[in-house]
Amino acid sequence: MAPYKYRGSLNIGFQLSITIGILVANVLNYFFNKLDGNLGWRLSLGGAVVPALIITVGSLILPETPNSMIERGKQEEARTSLRRIRGVDNVEEEFNDLVHACDESRKIEHPWRNLLQKKYRPQLVVAIMIPFFQQLTGINVIMFYAPVLFKTIGFGSDASLMSAVITGSVNVFATCVSIYGVDKWGHLPKWYAIVVVLFICIYVAGFAWSWGPLGWLVPSEIFPLEIRSAAQSINVSVNMIFTFLIAQVFLTMLCHMIGLFLFFAFWVVIMLVFIYFFLPETKNIPIEEMVIVWKRHWFWSRFMVDVDLPNGFELSKGSDGVKKV
Repeated sequence: MAPYKYRGSLNIGFQLSITIGILVANVLNYFFNKLDGNLGWRLSLGGAVVPALIITVGSLILPETPNSMIERGKQEEARTSLRRIRGVDNVEEEFNDLVHACDESRKIEHPWRNLLQKKYRPQLVVAIMIPFFQQLTGINVIMFYAPVLFKTIGFGSDASLMSAVITGSVNVFATCVSIYGVDKWGHLPKWYAIVVVLFICIYVAGFAWSWGPLGWLVPSEIFPLEIRSAAQSINVSVNMIFTFLIAQVFLTMLCHMIGLFLFFAFWVVIMLVFIYFFLPETKNIPIEEMVIVWKRHWFWSRFMVDVDLPNGFELSKGSDGVKKV
């Protein structure tokens, strides 16, 4: 629904909402910890009901997108909605593209089976590897267990919770920076404990500038409509599965502190290589033209031999191999 030139910033808004939620939870936990008795942890745990209720009520009043209206046969309503969203009267070209994409998607009877076709191999691999790598950055170890980590390096209970608030604040700030740039570019701890917190903040900022928002943004920009639902389901499922697995094994890994961070460092190197060589740039590229990007790619082009180009494009002998006509 978002214009493709603003799609990056708006998609990162999803990650920004997550980071704000984490920060709010960290702040509340800090103050709940000061309450006497067992009331603090009860409020901390029970407070999760509030956002859950907001999401439930909000889902009931969520407006339909032009694409969903077209799928339900409400074409005139979809055209009106598209005009309102874009702020212009002439939306026929985009509207016709949506209608065509919807018609093509109706012909797809088995999206899960089609996702295994050779021509969708790039999207399938990215749908699996992006969330897999996102979790193996170890970010949720920091977000979930920040107080535990800080206690192991000498902070008291209050200081550990406050350090979690600090890392959450850095996460929110760095995510805001990425939104601006993505479409343009107890006892006092020993001194080394402060240094550890500093480097953790740098690490969190690095995640918020890269894997945090782009882990959700990139998959949303590469899936054609005919496999979008199946591919996004895989993307989210892989993310949730590895979030769960890493959360479960972390405390055991914490007993081997050196090995723990070497483990995540190893995967950061692997994902750096993958992104550099196998993930093409998607900035300002309409989803319907992503096939051109895959055809130009040095590796993925071998899977796109029998795939037709979008209307208005043809093969050429130039360096790009594709030109607009």
